[in-house]
Amino acid sequence: MERYLLLLDQDHDYLDWAAKQLEAEGIRVLKCDDAAKALKIIEKVDVEIAIVDMLMPSKDGGDGLAVLKEIKSKARNWSEMLVVITASFPTAAQLIDATQLGAHDILKKESLTFELRPLIESAWQIIDARKLVEEPVVNKNEIVRDGEVIGSSKAFQDLLKQVGKVACTDAPVLVTGESGTGKELVATSVHQYSPRSHGEMIALNCGAIPENLLESELFGHEKGSFTGAATKRVGRFEQCDKGTLFLDEIGDMPLTVQVKLLRILQEGTYSRVGGNEVLTTDVRIIAATNKDLASEVAAGNFREDLYYRLNVVELKLPPLRERLEDIAPLAEYFLKKITKKQGSLSGTSLRLSPEAIGKLCAHPWPGNIRELENTIARACALAGSDVLLPDDISLAVAPANTSAADGGSDALQQVISHAPTSENVISWLTRKLIDESLSSANGDLDAAAKKLNISLTELKEQMSAH
Repeated sequence: MERYLLLLDQDHDYLDWAAKQLEAEGIRVLKCDDAAKALKIIEKVDVEIAIVDMLMPSKDGGDGLAVLKEIKSKARNWSEMLVVITASFPTAAQLIDATQLGAHDILKKESLTFELRPLIESAWQIIDARKLVEEPVVNKNEIVRDGEVIGSSKAFQDLLKQVGKVACTDAPVLVTGESGTGKELVATSVHQYSPRSHGEMIALNCGAIPENLLESELFGHEKGSFTGAATKRVGRFEQCDKGTLFLDEIGDMPLTVQVKLLRILQEGTYSRVGGNEVLTTDVRIIAATNKDLASEVAAGNFREDLYYRLNVVELKLPPLRERLEDIAPLAEYFLKKITKKQGSLSGTSLRLSPEAIGKLCAHPWPGNIRELENTIARACALAGSDVLLPDDISLAVAPANTSAADGGSDALQQVISHAPTSENVISWLTRKLIDESLSSANGDLDAAAKKLNISLTELKEQMSAH
């Protein structure tokens, strides 16, 4: 009995090449260069694998994702079918959308020579092994995307495929990775591509709120429950009912608050501080940390039962040094974002020279994407022409792993202890302070100057000097 594989692409040379790669005994490869014709085929024939080009136009003028939707609605054996999307430069949105629409995988065309045949051989094994497959859950709500995730490296695109899958579920998600890798942006993507996307997403940094206030911030409090509680306060869990609560730096959450968070994850109930009323909430939890929570559990700083409740799905962000292909497009994105917001020299757009991009790609980026954005912001502020050269790119020296001296409990001593021994401490501290201000102001020089309580001119002078 013949089995059918459908190739859908407008490039006839590719169709001929792919057909030769995938021909096998008992498998008939059907080549097609028109979406309408392909749909007629799958209405009549039980196609088990379809390979669709992202640029294939649909009947309503859409792309390969629209064709994928049509295949899903018209294929008589959709539940047993695997669809692979091929694309030259898939965007983050396309990767997530394709995954949520039920695509088995998304292959970059530049990798087809090495990856197409192994992937399809694996797909046949999956089809043979499974007896019954439940149709993937699809979020049919209109999705509004406020943020933008950028990356073409394999490590990052694999992560985006995971985002597309987990977003359809309601499972708690733990986002891990080094500081500055974009954990909140990934958490936002999970929310925006989920059925809760029309609900509210609230972000809370557990490490930035004092322990005695964090419980009230999360769960609310009753009037008179403690000194200063003049009125009843609604907590974050109450505010984002039916939505998503993003708990950043979850590893810094005190053990006393961890107990109440565990109760919500187990039972969906909680009480306000100082109250006896049992409240219910329907909130999805996405937590993030740059700590090794397993080690924190072993050290007694984090509850083991809460760790396993939060870590149902882990999305691990790769550091920027493992995403070399993404450095240039990220730098270009930040350059456009910053110059659009601040304006640029003589009203012309700044651009990065190939040599400047080379310098960026050679840097290890210990501060990851946040450090890259600050570096581009600094270069924009000090640019002497409309082309950024290597000399315009000022790269920070990575802090040395030195330990604090005796008396390390002193906050200033702890900060100074991280300064590179080969560098003037004052200069290093000044640059660190400027970078932190730029980061918190999203690269806005005016806002950064106000945070530092100095003039814009003085800020630029300090940036140039340090």
